[in-house]
Amino acid sequence: MHDEPLQKKREIIGMFLKRGMLVSQEMLDTINDEEHISRIFNALKSKQAGEAAVIDLDLKRLVDEAKTQKSAAETPQHSIKVVQSYTEEPKKREPQDFVDYFNNRYKAIEKILKQRQELKGTVSINKIAGRKEKDSAAIIGMVSDKQVTKNGNLLFLLEDPTGRKKVLVNKNKPALFNEAKDIVLDEVIGVVGVSVDTIIFANNIIWPDIPAAKDIKKAEQESYALFLSDLHVGSAKFLPDDFEKFLKWINGNMGNEQQRHIAKNVKYIFIAGDLVDGCGIYPEQDKELITKDIYQQYRECAELLKQIPSHIPLIICPGNHDALRISEPQPALSKEFARPMHELNNAIMVSNPSLININSYENFNGFDVMMYHGYSFDYFVAEVDSLRNQGGYDRADLIMKFLLKRRHLAPTHLSTLYAPDTKKDPLVIERVPDFFLSGHIHKTATASYRNTTLICGSCWQGKTIFQERVGHNPEPSRVPIVNLQTRDIKILKFGQ
Repeated sequence: MHDEPLQKKREIIGMFLKRGMLVSQEMLDTINDEEHISRIFNALKSKQAGEAAVIDLDLKRLVDEAKTQKSAAETPQHSIKVVQSYTEEPKKREPQDFVDYFNNRYKAIEKILKQRQELKGTVSINKIAGRKEKDSAAIIGMVSDKQVTKNGNLLFLLEDPTGRKKVLVNKNKPALFNEAKDIVLDEVIGVVGVSVDTIIFANNIIWPDIPAAKDIKKAEQESYALFLSDLHVGSAKFLPDDFEKFLKWINGNMGNEQQRHIAKNVKYIFIAGDLVDGCGIYPEQDKELITKDIYQQYRECAELLKQIPSHIPLIICPGNHDALRISEPQPALSKEFARPMHELNNAIMVSNPSLININSYENFNGFDVMMYHGYSFDYFVAEVDSLRNQGGYDRADLIMKFLLKRRHLAPTHLSTLYAPDTKKDPLVIERVPDFFLSGHIHKTATASYRNTTLICGSCWQGKTIFQERVGHNPEPSRVPIVNLQTRDIKILKFGQ
């Protein structure tokens, strides 16, 4: 501290003592800032000796104000904007709603595909249908059928609003053939090839994908975002000791110097669904519940999350175990069942899926975080050979890349239950995220795909009987955490 502020501080202490007021260590700490010292000193000097009562009151007010300003200066500032979070009015569904839903999906992904250079000259299917002569063609369509011919080639049926066209991928083009094997029903793709009569012989298949040249954003200052999922509070398999360790760490009471430094600088916490274990989610679940009342499960969950420092916002989306409809998009957690969660002062409730922008400031537009619990993952692990053969449930990052490539979170009909929206398909990935966060499969995975960071959260539940039956191998009590300045990811372990 410079000589002048030090001298002013001494005079301030002297003025307090003349008023018969002892100066505590807390007060000394409060007036340890040069700006606060000057403000208090000038205010005291401006008072007349006869205004003793006023001086006493002002001393208290000025010190309290200094404390408040100091506290605000030390509290991290947050920027959170909910870009997309689904809400809807309940209504009766008609068959036409499903038609509109798929038409909206087609139009949204067609728009993305038409930005690709190879598909600038696309034509509608009815314009090339039935032409006998060979002709080069580029079309966009939704896959309505897939089969292997007797010669071992792949044959697809593509459909657009004007008609249908068969597409053949020859096994003698191994690179293209291997890629095409991963095509699933109802996804929207582009095809470039040679058209003859009712069939196109494919030379190239184009997925909507995310741009290869997408920039990787980095914040100017060090701060962290951490990612939780699948707490499953209420389950007999919930791991309270592990979660208690996490709470001690986030409060700065556990870990080495570097780990405590990270905890102090955590700015955002995301929770990607399955906060509670729910009731009646799978057969004989009641035998594995320690808390069988859904309201009590949310009360217990809120009590745990309440122990996280209140200055850290909690961005929370639901999952398939939470108490609301299973059809996607799922609205935010219900106040009817999960009121204690809504009463957390730092909780921000969003839908599943949702898009949240964080950490924006002047000259930096922040990071887009797409949250999706991951209910569709089960279907694609079972149905896509390449995903199953490369690790299945142990490689959530590959499933997430698979979905980003298709720009849709559940491209195949019934890969998830869904509520058909007549205005748009909320599961289309229209805006490319900086972070793609998921959960559901109870095993952490991290990766980067074209500068989008992929993070699958861990869980806080041991292996259940149901998971043993379906081949899940959970790896609980891991916390992926991202340095927003460097985009480096660490995984902190709070269990075995």
